[in-house]
Amino acid sequence: MPDGPLIVQSDKSLLLEVGHPQADAARRAIAPFAELERAPEHMHTYRLTPLGLWNARAAGHDAEQVVNVLLDYSRYTVPHALLVDVAETMSRYGRLQLAQHPVHGLVLQATDRAVLAEVMKSRRTAGLLGDRVDDDTVVVHPSERGHLKQVLLKLGWPAEDLAGYVDGEKHAIDLSPTDPSKGGTPWEMRPYQQHAVDGFWHGGSGVVVLPCGAGKTIVGAGAMARSGTTTLILVTNTVSARQWRDELLRRTTLTDDEIGEYSGARKDVRPVTIATYQVLTTKRKGVYTHLELLDARDWGLVVYDEVHLLPAPIFRMTADLQARRRLGLTATLVREDGREDEVFSLIGPKRYDAPWKDIEAQGYIAPADCVEVRLTLPERDRMLYATAEPEDKYRLAACAPGKNRIVEQLVARHEGDPTLVIGQYLDQLEELGEHIGAPVITGATTVKERQRLFDAFRTGEITKLVVSKVANFSIDLPEASVAIQVSGSFGSRQEEAQRLGRVMRPKADGRTAHFYAVVSRDTVDQDFAAHRQRFLAEQGYAYRIIDAEDLDQATEDHVD
Repeated sequence: MPDGPLIVQSDKSLLLEVGHPQADAARRAIAPFAELERAPEHMHTYRLTPLGLWNARAAGHDAEQVVNVLLDYSRYTVPHALLVDVAETMSRYGRLQLAQHPVHGLVLQATDRAVLAEVMKSRRTAGLLGDRVDDDTVVVHPSERGHLKQVLLKLGWPAEDLAGYVDGEKHAIDLSPTDPSKGGTPWEMRPYQQHAVDGFWHGGSGVVVLPCGAGKTIVGAGAMARSGTTTLILVTNTVSARQWRDELLRRTTLTDDEIGEYSGARKDVRPVTIATYQVLTTKRKGVYTHLELLDARDWGLVVYDEVHLLPAPIFRMTADLQARRRLGLTATLVREDGREDEVFSLIGPKRYDAPWKDIEAQGYIAPADCVEVRLTLPERDRMLYATAEPEDKYRLAACAPGKNRIVEQLVARHEGDPTLVIGQYLDQLEELGEHIGAPVITGATTVKERQRLFDAFRTGEITKLVVSKVANFSIDLPEASVAIQVSGSFGSRQEEAQRLGRVMRPKADGRTAHFYAVVSRDTVDQDFAAHRQRFLAEQGYAYRIIDAEDLDQATEDHVD
């Protein structure tokens, strides 16, 4: 009997023995179709879900490949019923297809008539489907393309969208062969970036998942060059919008006049327009006043940066954009609200996913040392926490005064290294800024001042910054090599991944990045930390846990 690292169970859970020699290979093999649920020290638990299997199917993996992975790495006999279920679940994807009919336009066609009959009978599809064309085909109104895909996914019959896209307004965009910021040095896309663009373009629309620091913006630029059309880019904030603009000016033949910003500060619509989610979702008297941007031009491509953060109104808008090519970019498709299925149905399935450790092994992101520093609360604070109302417990634990001393120790240990201290409670951050003598960036900091401080950090004028969650996403600080997290958005896995990503840009001298999470022991702070770390554990990152009292020796042993 083979002695594999994986135990496959009939409840669709997969147990991976972390210490097994084949554990890393097995983790990479199951990543396209299994989701990590728990990641304690020795045995990680993954689960097979319909959405995970459909994503794998859309990305070109068939049931035979999935079954072979399970058989190859399983320690025990794989339950036959599970293998049958995997095959049947994956076969559901594509039995219904959206296509263009030469006479009737957009239609839903079936390779299985019973499935078509089932979904037409459902009350959920009422008003979304039109007349029957024949036994296998029914008319769909073009405006219902997105809504129908959402409903079919909920019914368990995800449609393969083969209906194609409008060409959009042509606009020449080419990748620049040289980088003007580096004296005209030649550059080219990295192999995985080219594969990501190819995977997206072949699939038509969908999501590219790449680690923070791996160059998602360049993938976006590559897709724009492939499309050669006007492009609408949606981003998380104004600072991110300007970073996108700067990168496009460096990496493409676009000029300043061809790129517009549509944000709280500016409302310029150009052939390439970069808009913030916030301005698009702003309501006045109950109306989304900026939605006309979606119709301002005949966009050929819509790019969603940090697609895992899409606000609910953008989902509704995207349901109406199904005739446009859509590219989602993210470091993790995890959504704490469970709406990954809407990303799948409205943006498109995952078209490319590069494991973090694979990109690290190629030298394109820095290796990272992840440490959880556990602080024991003094008796007075423990009693205060124990008797607090449930809604107050996390803030009390996350803002424990003892964390200030730990942050000071860590900053001193890495003196001179570009260091970010990250948290979410503003009074805590202001206090930390005073303790370590660093400027503080929060949501109240003006865009101009944020850019000034970020630029000073990039040039080495300042080496320490205290930042709130405004720096979680789309902020390019390649020099940062140390991140110290003191509080977060409860148990958000996506936030943890993004915060680690702040320090994973490759270092010129090849040194390791350091990521510290400072956590109060025996509190919800510790519980949330365990949940936040799940995604990174799935990527192969292990957290060392050290006691705050042992901090001096422990950090000394691991600092380069």
